[in-house]
Amino acid sequence: MISKWAVRFFQMAELVGSWSKDPSTQVGAVITQGNRIVSVGFNGYPHGISDSADTDEREMKYLKTLHAEENAILFAKRDLAGCDIWVTHFPCPNCAAKIIQTGISTVHCPEQTDDFLSRWGEKIKVSEEMFQQAGVAIDWLPLEGLALKSPQ
Repeated sequence: MISKWAVRFFQMAELVGSWSKDPSTQVGAVITQGNRIVSVGFNGYPHGISDSADTDEREMKYLKTLHAEENAILFAKRDLAGCDIWVTHFPCPNCAAKIIQTGISTVHCPEQTDDFLSRWGEKIKVSEEMFQQAGVAIDWLPLEGLALKSPQ
């Protein structure tokens, strides 16, 4: 059974992800310590950069975008050792490296759909291996227990 806190923190990550102006992929991240929220982040352009995610071509969008995990880590402006991160999409290898480097101890993420795995499976494998080597726990949250939107 999934705890009430797990459901709350994941739903918060979904809500935060909905703040992204990216029309194709909205990702949210919530960093917690115990039952307290430390920081939140969503994918988007840095402050002061023209927010043209809906008109920029795909390659340009990827070059300019900060991922939700990066934004949550940067926004925290504090030591994150021992914290947890709740994400709507499994972290890419670059975000995995940043999560490891900050000392975050657990990544909570929904189980991946077949569609998501078909598109991102190789990167997920790399991130999983990195987390395993660094001793970062992965908590796969069952989709049916969270009443979630499926990862895109």
